[in-house]
Amino acid sequence: MNKLIKDVPVEQRPYEKCLQYGPEVLNEVELLAVILKNGTAGKSSLSLAEDVLKKTETTPFCGLIGLLHMSFADLMDLKGIGMVKAIQLKCIGELAKRIAMAQARSQISYDHPTKIAEYYMEKVRHEELELLYCIMLDTKNHLLGEKLISQGTVNSTIASPREVLIEAVKYHAVNIILIHNHPSGDPNPSIQDIQMTKRIRISAELVGITLLDHIIIGDHRYFSLKEEGYMEETQE
Repeated sequence: MNKLIKDVPVEQRPYEKCLQYGPEVLNEVELLAVILKNGTAGKSSLSLAEDVLKKTETTPFCGLIGLLHMSFADLMDLKGIGMVKAIQLKCIGELAKRIAMAQARSQISYDHPTKIAEYYMEKVRHEELELLYCIMLDTKNHLLGEKLISQGTVNSTIASPREVLIEAVKYHAVNIILIHNHPSGDPNPSIQDIQMTKRIRISAELVGITLLDHIIIGDHRYFSLKEEGYMEETQE
């Protein structure tokens, strides 16, 4: 891989392979090499792409997903990666994330926790801090709006009923759903999660708003307090 692109047989060069067989035949190194376009002195774009993927091993997720967890400074620590290439790599990671989100959004139904979780899985599972979103819905559970309510630490997020209800009333919501992530990857609720759900549910009812569910997103897993019966427990 340290050889220059011009020294690689034509049929093995990423651009030529993509043109002849399609992008699906390219491996991760080759895909990144196409994005990077050029290497640096004495190093091909393929070799540089290998360096980038190796660098992702220092993040919580190795491989292409690791790009979402690397900062501009992390990327620019690599010889041959300047500001322009770092921006290209960060943007391709964000683009892939948004494509996945767009696909999930086209199938989302706010009556089904699984569909909601599929969409928010792509939105928040790579985040390193806990984020709490509130989804605002009308009487038929049509989306009125979405609002990031709070941003916490790596293992907790704090939100008061007041913060949630201000946004819900602003959107004239009748029903709301809470979404938050667990960066650990384990979506099981903490005692604090359950207590917060109870406080918000009770407060929302006082102003005629129903908390339908609280969905916690992990790594390719989710936990719906409604599905697991916790919403009934909060009514005790």
